[in-house]
Amino acid sequence: MKKIYVLDTNVLLHDPNAIFTFQEHEVIIPAVVLEEIDSKKRNADEIGRNARHVSRLLDGLREVGHLHGGVPLPNGGSLKVELNHRSFVRLQEMFGEITNDNRILAVALNYQLEEREKSDPRTVAIVSKDVLVRIKADVLGLMAQDYLTDRTAEPDELYSGYSTLKVHPSVIDEFYTYRFLAIKPLQLPYTLYPHEFIILKDEMGTGKSALLKVNGDASRLEPLYLSNDPIWGISARNAQQRMALELLLSDEIPLVTITGKAGTGKTLLALAAGLAKVEDDHKYKKLLIARPVVPMGKDIGYLPGEKEEKLRPWMQPIYDNLEFLFDTKKSGDIDKILMGLGSIQVEALTYIRGRSIPGQFIIIDEAQNLSRHEVKTIVSRVGEGSKIVLMGDPEQIDHPYLDATSNGLSYIVEQFKQEGISGHIMLEKGERSRLAQLAADLL
Repeated sequence: MKKIYVLDTNVLLHDPNAIFTFQEHEVIIPAVVLEEIDSKKRNADEIGRNARHVSRLLDGLREVGHLHGGVPLPNGGSLKVELNHRSFVRLQEMFGEITNDNRILAVALNYQLEEREKSDPRTVAIVSKDVLVRIKADVLGLMAQDYLTDRTAEPDELYSGYSTLKVHPSVIDEFYTYRFLAIKPLQLPYTLYPHEFIILKDEMGTGKSALLKVNGDASRLEPLYLSNDPIWGISARNAQQRMALELLLSDEIPLVTITGKAGTGKTLLALAAGLAKVEDDHKYKKLLIARPVVPMGKDIGYLPGEKEEKLRPWMQPIYDNLEFLFDTKKSGDIDKILMGLGSIQVEALTYIRGRSIPGQFIIIDEAQNLSRHEVKTIVSRVGEGSKIVLMGDPEQIDHPYLDATSNGLSYIVEQFKQEGISGHIMLEKGERSRLAQLAADLL
C-alpha cells in the first residue's frame, strides 16, 4: 500500500535528490521547509549548494503541474508542497512553542488524523535526520524514520581492509615455499577484495603465521613488497600500520583510504610516505595536503590576515606532524623549510575545487567531514600520474548532516573496495600514547 512521507528540511539539505527515492509513495514537503531552504541558499558551503539544487529541482517540477496540488515523479510516486495542514492546535498541549520542527510535525500529525477517518487509511511517516524530531514524533504516535537511502554499511560492518584466516600449517608452509597462494583452492566462505591484507594463522594453535596481500585482480595472495625499514624516521609499530605503508608506498595504487581512531598514526604515516615519494624518489612533482574547514564545537569566526594566516589554525595538525618529521627545534622553522623546498603545499579544501591535479601526491585529512558529493568532486580532480590518500575517523564527525555511515569517507571505502586501483586499511591500535588510546576507547 502507498504511504505518505513528510520530509524534514535536513533530509533535503543532506541529499537534494531525496524526493526521488521514495518509489511509488507520496512525498510531502511542508511549506516551512521551503522557508528554511530559502534561508540556506546563499551559504557558500555544501549546505548552500544543496539548498540551491533543491530549489532548481522544485522549479523544474513546477512546470509539470501545481506543486500544491501534487505532481507525478519519475519513479511512480508524487510530490506535494503542503499548505493546508499546518494547524497547530493538536500539538499545543504537548509542545506549546511554535518552532519550525513542531510545524513540520503538525503537518504529519494532521495528515495522519485525516487518513484515520478514511476507510482505507495510508500510513503517514515523518523522515528526519534530527533525532529529537523523531523522538517527538514517537511521543505523538507518528511513525518516524531516519533517511537511510545513502547509508553504507553499519559502523561495525565497514570494510576493514584486512582479515585473519586460520588454515592448516601446510598452507603457510606452501606460501613460504612458493611465495604465493592461489585464492580459489582455499575455498574461502567470503570474498576477498583487491589489495586486501590477510593474516594467516595456524589452526593447530602454534605460533606459525604469515602476512600476505591480495593482488590487483584478486586471484592470488602475495607477500608484502616492502620491508619494515624506517620511512623518514617512521617505522610501522603494528601490523595494520605496516599494511598502511604498503598501500601508501605502492605506485600501482592511485587511491588509498585509511580509517582509524585518533592517535593511530594516519596523518603521520601518510605524510612520511608522501615525503618519501616526492623528496626521495621524485615520483611526484608535489606533495599537496588539504583538509576541510569544519570546526569542532563553536566556530571561532573570521580570522585576520592573508590566506596563509587565516588557514594556519585549521591546518595546524598538519604542521605539527611536519615539524615532527623534519625534527624542527624552533617555532617558525617549519615555515622556512617548506618555503625552501617549494614542493609541499598545505591547502584548505575550499581551494581544491575546480582544479586538475596531475603528478602529485595528494593527502586529504579529516575526510569523514566530507559529503558524498564533495568526495566525488575531490577524487575527480585527480589528474594523470597522481595518487590520492583520504583518511579520517568515521566516528569523529563535526559536520551537522553527516554520520558514521553517510559520510564521504565511508562511502568511497565501500564503493571502491572491489576496484583494483584502490586499497584500504583500518588502523585500530593507538600509538600516540597510552593515555590517548584509553581516551579513544573509553570516552
